[in-house]
Amino acid sequence: MILYHLIAITFAYIIDLVIGDPPNWPHPVRWIGALIHKLETSLNKGHYRKLKGVAMLAVVLLAAGGISFLIIRFFYGIHPIAGILAEGILIFTAIAQKSLKEAAMDVYVPLEQGEMEEAREKLSYIVGRDTDSLDEPGIVRAAVETVAENTSDGITAPLFWAFIGGAPLALLYRSINTCDSMVGHRNERYGEFGWASARVDDIANWIPSRLTSICIMLTQKPEHTSAGEAWGILLRDARSHPSPNSGWGEAAVAALLGIQLGGINFYKGVISNRATMGDPFVFLEKEHILKSISIMKKTVFIFLILLWAGGIVIEMALTRF
Repeated sequence: MILYHLIAITFAYIIDLVIGDPPNWPHPVRWIGALIHKLETSLNKGHYRKLKGVAMLAVVLLAAGGISFLIIRFFYGIHPIAGILAEGILIFTAIAQKSLKEAAMDVYVPLEQGEMEEAREKLSYIVGRDTDSLDEPGIVRAAVETVAENTSDGITAPLFWAFIGGAPLALLYRSINTCDSMVGHRNERYGEFGWASARVDDIANWIPSRLTSICIMLTQKPEHTSAGEAWGILLRDARSHPSPNSGWGEAAVAALLGIQLGGINFYKGVISNRATMGDPFVFLEKEHILKSISIMKKTVFIFLILLWAGGIVIEMALTRF
């Protein structure tokens, strides 16, 4: 069965490279988001908000996992090829390599053309921080951080869970991640209600984020340090991020490019002073957005190769014993 998952994963990877995420196509993640919004509006009030948040997460996971499981079971019942194709299409909806590249390029192109206001506006579509007063290095930092973090969240993590349990686990992961992005915030409105979503997301990303950082480090030679020094920067800085997982991707990219990420951000005018990632051997420039995209693409390919290698070893072991 693992080989079926791997073929479906590869099919999904190719579809995403070619098609991406057309905005007018029906998409399970949008349906999941609509369900989360409806449940949050109904439940996030009054007493027992933490318990209600657990209930919301359970309903979303049961819906996404149950429906995807029934779809996959139906198509595998027809024929293994039909099952693999259906599984590949569902996994495709859970990953976003082309969309991540396009979002970063939407920031890079106006920067290249000197259109700072447009670059800030396009950046505001993909980050939660205030962008109105960011200078070019601030815009670049935000874009690179987004690519680095979402290499795991948006691509390799759903592929990892698809490897473990096929399309149903990929959609379960995407549901968890969507719940976290919508309600997993530490503020007055979501602090209790989004507690379960944030904690489960941390657990679901723990292994993928670390595997992804290793793959990032394998994509190229560090530009301004030795390989040993770059690995040292990764291990030194990854745990400094407020998130237990996001720092691994950011620290790895910073170590390879010789740049510094993290630092001061503003969210609705409120300052957030985060730990820095990496050492500033060079100043942040718009070309670092292109470099982060290149690292992302190589990382995903290496991750896919590692999944295949692991799957073949597991299948050989199962066949032998």
